[in-house]
Amino acid sequence: MNTRAAAAEPTTLAQLAGRGLLITLAVLLLALFLLLPLLAVFVQALVKGFGPFLESLASEDALAAVRLTLTVAAICVPLNTVFGVMAAWAVAKYEFRGKGVLLTLIDLPFAVSPVISGMIFVLVFGLHGWFGPWLGEHDFKVIFAVPGMVLATTFITFPFVARELIPLMQSQGRDDEEAALSLGASGWQTFRLVTLPNIRWGLLYGVLLCNARAMGEFGAVSVVSGHIRGETNTLPLHVEILYNEYNFVGAFATASLLALLALVTLVLKSLLERHHPELRGGGRAADARAKV
Repeated sequence: MNTRAAAAEPTTLAQLAGRGLLITLAVLLLALFLLLPLLAVFVQALVKGFGPFLESLASEDALAAVRLTLTVAAICVPLNTVFGVMAAWAVAKYEFRGKGVLLTLIDLPFAVSPVISGMIFVLVFGLHGWFGPWLGEHDFKVIFAVPGMVLATTFITFPFVARELIPLMQSQGRDDEEAALSLGASGWQTFRLVTLPNIRWGLLYGVLLCNARAMGEFGAVSVVSGHIRGETNTLPLHVEILYNEYNFVGAFATASLLALLALVTLVLKSLLERHHPELRGGGRAADARAKV
């Protein structure tokens, strides 16, 4: 018995050493690729003191970029929330021909480059696009205007809510809804009193991720915005313009707002995952099993 215990001891020590090495490497990589750049943003933003930092954030162009970013997010997030709930309901609760096609379309923005998606909207709604001449005749501008930015951001962000809710609703099954319907509840009552309470935390999780991506989107919005200062510049685009003009304090000060948004998103995401572990990946596993 003692011989076996002595033989097992080196293996245990080796496992502990390997675990410690992996943890150390992971922490070093996180510090190098995440924490250090994040720290550099705030250091560069405050390199000349709080005065220039606050002046950069209080400029008319910066405030216009903040307003436009909030406006685009305020339009896109509710639209994607409604779409996400409807798509998740259809996929998780019903069997129908074309379900695989619907799932593929939901995942499409994950596979297409944001720049390419922006170009698609230019080809469709641009001056020489499919609907460009008709829109020009009716004096309605989509590309290089807010409507185009909303369309591009909505396309990029619409999978987030649906992809959080689909595996969650599939893992919950249909028993609760069928029981409510058998007791005489209407479809709206079933959704409001049964389905919505069951998915509220997953819905909040998806909305949180959708909002963060909407405010931080750059590629697709850059293509359709036209970079009109004070009119079609969101916060990410405003950062690019200031940086290209060598206004590093202004660029990093604006970038610090996006960094704070990312930190707040991570904190809220961690809190949701801590109190609701099923959001951490159990739903996605159920989705994978369902596909198999």
